[in-house]
Amino acid sequence: MGYTTQGAFFKLIQVNVVNSVICLKKDGKMAKEHSLIPKRNLEWLGIILTGVCILLTIALVFALIFMVAKQGLSTFFVDGVSFTDFLFGPVWNPSVTDPATGLPVVGALPMIAGSFAVTLLSTVIAAPLAIGAAIFVVEIAPGFGKKYFQPAIELLVGIPSVVYGLIGLTIIVKFVRDVLPVGGTGYGIFSGSIVLSMMILPTITSLSIDALSSVPQSYRQGALALGSTRWQMISQVVLRAALPALMTSVILGMTRAFGEALAVQMVIGNAAILPTSLFQPASTLTSVLTMGMGNTIFGSLENNVLWSLALLLMIMSLIFIVVIHFIGKKGGLEQSR
Repeated sequence: MGYTTQGAFFKLIQVNVVNSVICLKKDGKMAKEHSLIPKRNLEWLGIILTGVCILLTIALVFALIFMVAKQGLSTFFVDGVSFTDFLFGPVWNPSVTDPATGLPVVGALPMIAGSFAVTLLSTVIAAPLAIGAAIFVVEIAPGFGKKYFQPAIELLVGIPSVVYGLIGLTIIVKFVRDVLPVGGTGYGIFSGSIVLSMMILPTITSLSIDALSSVPQSYRQGALALGSTRWQMISQVVLRAALPALMTSVILGMTRAFGEALAVQMVIGNAAILPTSLFQPASTLTSVLTMGMGNTIFGSLENNVLWSLALLLMIMSLIFIVVIHFIGKKGGLEQSR
């Protein structure tokens, strides 16, 4: 009797387990069937949202380009300022009227020269330091470099421009004025270039580290297997393989330097004259824009010429971007070969 009761008990448990499994399968099948419609809706919702984001981004870009171009070109097509005089005129003084044309004197050459001067000099200072630091992080001491040095460099990217400007104003300008035997006030292209080199150094360094890290390890192993020393391997193999990406990092640093306004404005002197010395006060496109835009009436000639400077600045930034894409495409074709 006991055995019969025990067998019935186990049989009852078996039947309950089978029924539970069947119910779970049915519930899973029903849940799967009911989840098909929400998944389709979710997929379409994702497509619609991403499409709207793309359209809004494209519309914003074209709206900005249209606005800057419309106001900037008004200087030439509405106000009658000569495009040649604007680009190559050596004097910028919108408050003075030229007797020959009856229009304000708005030669942008001093600001163009100042912008290119501080950009090129800061790049010449920052690029070797950044690439050397990247070589140290990736090739020489990767453990220490990636654990301590790279995070410290990346923190510098988040420092506001005004902080760099204050450092330049209180230290660099004072050093140039009191220590270097050049005379003057300490303001000028040299001081602006030092500040800009500090600002673009973290950007170029981080991108250069990524460029060197992207070189396949087999390149290094093959060079060492052929008898190259470590420095030969770095200079002849790694740097050559990463050259397009390194050039891209340098040009991105130049783009940031060319468009920087506040920090440069604080140390360059803001004199709208053609610079004849690195230690002479000068001005850039961005410094004149930030100082003059709030002091002019929208739609006036004085305001339109500032928009023309903004248009020129935007064109230079677009040229930098095109050069970056060209270098990246050329580097990709060389690697595919």
